[in-house]
Amino acid sequence: MRSGRLNRVLLALAGLILLALGGSVLAVGLGVRPPTWWIHGGPHDVLLSHAERTHYRAADWWWPALIAALALLVLGALWWLTAILRRHRLAEIRVDTGDGAAAVLRARALESALAEEAATGSGVVHAQVRLRGRRKKPRARALLRLAPEVDPSTALADFTSGPLAHARDSAGLAALPAEVRLGAVKHRAERVT
Repeated sequence: MRSGRLNRVLLALAGLILLALGGSVLAVGLGVRPPTWWIHGGPHDVLLSHAERTHYRAADWWWPALIAALALLVLGALWWLTAILRRHRLAEIRVDTGDGAAAVLRARALESALAEEAATGSGVVHAQVRLRGRRKKPRARALLRLAPEVDPSTALADFTSGPLAHARDSAGLAALPAEVRLGAVKHRAERVT
């Protein structure tokens, strides 16, 4: 959740900056008089003149600084790309079989079993479960939609002692920490006559 929000903020900020710069260059190109401090003086002005482009070419620090800046830009873009493409969802869980070997349990199978069992609980209208973490130490993240008349503390206690405990025991895990979010299902107002 946090990385998605950060990505949206960074993309929106970069987009606004590029839109403002592009819009101002377009406005100057269409004949709007720019302020005196602006980098473009008129519609026939270029972004960098020939003198500005070749001014630092003979300096010893220019090329290493330019290459370092571009390398940092590329490394930052690659880091951002790998952070976006990284799997945030657990694919499988390693289950100890007790004989020195291990079995692999698909996380989606455990997620769907947890969600189905949670949805059969009293007052739970809809349940959704995602597993995160590592293969040996998974963490559950559950969203339970409750009927309006259900006590949230009772629903939470039923979930932790029922479906969550069953999943932990069936996967042979020492612990299965969970973050449970409770929400109410919207309903129409009742008429009183």
